[in-house]
Amino acid sequence: MTAPRLLYRGNVTDSPFQQALDFIYSFIDYERQRSPRTRQTWDLKRVRNLLSRLGNPHLKAATVHVAGSKGKGSTASMIASVLTAAGYKTGLYTSPHLHLYNERIRIDGKYITNDEIVVLMEIIKPAVEAVNAESPDKNEHLTTFEITTALGFCYFASKKTDFQVIEVGLGGRLDATNVVQPLVSIITSISYEHMDILGNTLTAIAGEKAGIIKPDGTVVIAPQVSEAEYTITAVAQKQNARCIYVGRDVTYESLKFDNVRQSLLVTGRLDNYRITIPLLGKYQLDNAATAIGALEVLIEKGNHIPKTKIIEGMAGVQWEGRLQILNSRPLVVADGAHNPDSMHKLCEALKQYFKFDKAILVIGMSADKDISGIVSELAPIFNKVIATRSVHPRSMLTAPIAAEFKKHNIDIKQTEDISVALPMALRMAGGNDLICITGSLFVASGAIEQALVLGLKS
Repeated sequence: MTAPRLLYRGNVTDSPFQQALDFIYSFIDYERQRSPRTRQTWDLKRVRNLLSRLGNPHLKAATVHVAGSKGKGSTASMIASVLTAAGYKTGLYTSPHLHLYNERIRIDGKYITNDEIVVLMEIIKPAVEAVNAESPDKNEHLTTFEITTALGFCYFASKKTDFQVIEVGLGGRLDATNVVQPLVSIITSISYEHMDILGNTLTAIAGEKAGIIKPDGTVVIAPQVSEAEYTITAVAQKQNARCIYVGRDVTYESLKFDNVRQSLLVTGRLDNYRITIPLLGKYQLDNAATAIGALEVLIEKGNHIPKTKIIEGMAGVQWEGRLQILNSRPLVVADGAHNPDSMHKLCEALKQYFKFDKAILVIGMSADKDISGIVSELAPIFNKVIATRSVHPRSMLTAPIAAEFKKHNIDIKQTEDISVALPMALRMAGGNDLICITGSLFVASGAIEQALVLGLKS
């Protein structure tokens, strides 16, 4: 199958940067294809081979490694923001991107540039071709994500970062990022996701996530359901790793919130921290406490991270697509929730943090999602629904989404074009109403871009 060309807005399509992107996306891309990699062809041999040929750039910086079902991007972003505030040159690697490929790789909040990608890919491309030449089976070739991961490591090494905060792409044990030797590992909230790959029980999923725990290492564990926590603890014990539990070893108390920020008091093992974060949702309180638990481990390992810089860095964190307010009247919120657990938390957050009359939902999902479970969480609070699609090739058609909502006797409209969905919702909404766009990060991304086109103001 020919890989879809990922065009970069505002650039000549035959520019060196576009050619570099075309090369990266010419390989198997499990973010964009419906069929997951099989366990038989899913291991770390290829990426280790590639990184070895590139001088093992992943081992050049002190590392924080973050896995989980929800919250791993937010937690990683918080930690990176604090480390930057503390004066460390800090790389942050996350996925997927919302708008631009460059978002995945950043240092001190600044994205890798097009030119930097071109220069590094000239180095990486021969190594990729050499690794792939060792196997005649294309299913055993390097993937787009593995190449992107190598690009991130090479960029951080070339810029001599002090720290790199690395978010797992999928799972943990067999993820391409799991070649690092971290100072601290983190496992954020675990829920049912990617069950065709990770397993259909929380025990199996937690076991894959816990695969990032290293022998004699330290792992900070966010609040978990008992089944997941038991599994993570068992893996840690086998690895002789120290566990730090958020909720017991590190606790927090919610203080106050408004429409754009919330404050909390975190009681860590080393100190207490009264912090404010520009992110909403109770789960972000969990993430903030988890981030501080990990930062305290870095302090214990000899890194100078003053309390004032923890407060400053947490206040300055930026992370799009999570309860992001796009407009004030009517209130328009975009969120990347994409499974029943995250939808439950989203609905709780909407009721807790915002006041509104009617609630209008704009929703699109990826093809592998639990429609019934997601709709069951959303149906009780939304008066009207618009089913839509993102431009992502794995996006679900609107018909099955509409059919599921109709089972709950909810008025639903359909449009296959995300750019049409938000204007449609705005025409349906009164000044005191809420419009929530959710179902996937790709739908949230489309709404954020459309809000800019429409000139919405938060």
